[in-house]
Amino acid sequence: MLGTHRHNPLLMGIVNVTPDSFSDGGRHAGVQEAVAHGLRLLDEGADVLDIGGESTRPGADAVTARVEQDRVVPVIEGVLAARPDAVISVDTSKAVVAEAALDAGARWVNDVTGLGDPDMAPLCAGRDCELVLMHMRGTPRTMQADTHYDDLVGEVIDVLQGRVGQAVGAGVARERVILDPGLGFAKDLADNPRLVAAVPRLRALGHRVLIGASRKGFIGRLTDVPIAAERVHGSVGAALAAAWLGADVLRVHDVAATAQALAVQRAVYLAWVDASAPVSATSGAA
Repeated sequence: MLGTHRHNPLLMGIVNVTPDSFSDGGRHAGVQEAVAHGLRLLDEGADVLDIGGESTRPGADAVTARVEQDRVVPVIEGVLAARPDAVISVDTSKAVVAEAALDAGARWVNDVTGLGDPDMAPLCAGRDCELVLMHMRGTPRTMQADTHYDDLVGEVIDVLQGRVGQAVGAGVARERVILDPGLGFAKDLADNPRLVAAVPRLRALGHRVLIGASRKGFIGRLTDVPIAAERVHGSVGAALAAAWLGADVLRVHDVAATAQALAVQRAVYLAWVDASAPVSATSGAA
């Protein structure tokens, strides 16, 4: 029944320290700008900051580990200098970058390749950090050339289960693993809503589920909004749907708008639960 899995998801605020990200490329490419943006997202209600130094938009070129590390580590250090208790995630597929970020104080690794680097799982096992495993085919440069699925949800689940096995086999604790079906990564327009709708099936695997729909191209196509930064309303709609279906983490650009909408949804849900509760035979008795 709709709402059965309703709970309070964590909000993961996005900090892109890149010149070419699809939504806000270049806006926070400097260390000071990125740190200020991260602190603002924390003030708006972000539970986790996801700091990335390499764009994963469709068609994006790869950058070297050194460039990526030089972008993200100073931002992690700057945020933690101002907010020592902040929870930082590093958005990287390179174990060497993840190691440097963890050394700087990050506590999560968000790997869009789902362990494409064979050193990533052993690293995360040794550091006992949270590990997000995402579904993707190919690379950001090639992924949209391979979007055919005979059984979309089943195939995504099969791949993610294989990645979980790889992580656990390397020593990562199962409770540290978070699954991301990879909206917008080797997916067609119709695939993305279907994967949001599949959150209960993904959660049934026994792991937390992260949904990252924020400002993505499918939202623009569904709402006829071509400019990514103007897709706030559609992004909030996707976040609310994912939260209602049980998503544990929502990766978003617009933290304040999403937090506000979730607060209203939560109040309505609690009122619905209260109204649905059976009335005791002695209710109201003196």
